[in-house]
Amino acid sequence: GPGPRGGKAEDKESMPNTKLGRLVEDMNIKSLEEIDLFSLPIKESEIIDFFLGASLKYEVSKMMPVQNQTRAGQLTRFKAFAAIGDDNGHVGLGVKCSKEVATAIRGAMILAKLSVFPVR
Repeated sequence: GPGPRGGKAEDKESMPNTKLGRLVEDMNIKSLEEIDLFSLPIKESEIIDFFLGASLKYEVSKMMPVQNQTRAGQLTRFKAFAAIGDDNGHVGLGVKCSKEVATAIRGAMILAKLSVFPVR
């Protein structure tokens, strides 16, 4: 049923939004190498979770405060750099800036997943 505010309820199995996501779910694409072969853009982080899931290792390599000068003063935001890999020839790097540290880290992790590529 709907959530507490009448929106969509969060289900455990998220439906893929992109054509590539549907192909992965239907087992038409069997590895990340196939995606890389045709230079398909990965727009959903769940695709990486599907292929590399348990073997993924994260590391937040750097957190830095950045300041933007506005008319009302300085606006401090946090920039997070996250690296991701599976020790088997796949790496990715994500960079995200946000007002809160946790949001920046979470966003950097997702962007790192989206930028995963095979190392030859």
